[in-house]
Amino acid sequence: MTTPSVAIIGSGPAGYTAAIYAARANLAPVLFTGRQAGGQLTTTTEVENYPGFPEGVNGTELMTRFEQQAVRFGTTIKMGCEILSVVKDADGAFTLTWDDLYEGKQETGRFKTVIVATGASARYLGLPGEDEFLIDKPGKKHGLTACATCDGAFYKNVPVAVVGGGDTACEEANFLTRFASTVYLVHRRGELRASKVMAARALANPKITPVWHQTLGGYFVDAKNKMEGVTLVDTRPELNGATRRLDVRGVFMAIGHTPNTGFLKSVPGLTFDSNGYLEVEHGCSTGVPGLFAAGDVRDHKYRQAITAAGMGCMAALEAEHYLAALG
Repeated sequence: MTTPSVAIIGSGPAGYTAAIYAARANLAPVLFTGRQAGGQLTTTTEVENYPGFPEGVNGTELMTRFEQQAVRFGTTIKMGCEILSVVKDADGAFTLTWDDLYEGKQETGRFKTVIVATGASARYLGLPGEDEFLIDKPGKKHGLTACATCDGAFYKNVPVAVVGGGDTACEEANFLTRFASTVYLVHRRGELRASKVMAARALANPKITPVWHQTLGGYFVDAKNKMEGVTLVDTRPELNGATRRLDVRGVFMAIGHTPNTGFLKSVPGLTFDSNGYLEVEHGCSTGVPGLFAAGDVRDHKYRQAITAAGMGCMAALEAEHYLAALG
């Protein structure tokens, strides 16, 4: 039995772009969507910075179009299939084991190459009702996000809050001052943990108001399910969790991302940076021949749909060259 050529793990812009290129090269790719088909973009209502959509496009609709294009060229979509492990066999091929969440069973398959495009998950606080902001469904609430570059323009001339105290939080806060009337920088400590340069820049911005020793305890929405405020909880022991309300129209989480690489940690030859992101040796090639990484699973800096798509293209082209070299 012939071993299929390409397995693509992940169904965001990187995964689907890799599928489109691999399918057009007649590599018959098989794409595993994971639990969240479409990736993080399916939690975004409007995408306004993806080229080709001058009026913007719904995030779920955009990813549906990616999927349709991949299928058109011959990609096999394994919907609701989550990879559990990747093993490199003695002959250089890969054995993948996955959970079929719809069928309720485990399956395995062998592939000549693997493109990992599992992305990274933004960290949230896990407060009650938070999922209602993040899952695109009827009655979805709006105003909670983890990407100022993606969503900042929706908050013109209104107050917003950024939660966090590191470089990312300061960068997001500074970016948001282009749009928001006031940016509250909410941090659980009494000083920022960002680099001195980034912290000084944020604190010197007249549109940024630091909110020290506070964390969030809950969200308020108006009759249209749009954010209108948050509960602040004081973190100082002597104040015993005192609370107050802060009126904001948007909340931007900047407490980090977790790359979805847990299922790869036992693969010999793969390396990860200190935050768990996959490292590449050149282009999209990892330390394991035949295994490539694309998108947010290896990119902690840009984290944009367009850069992820570009890396998906690169990974597919490199997989094609790898297969050609194998003969």
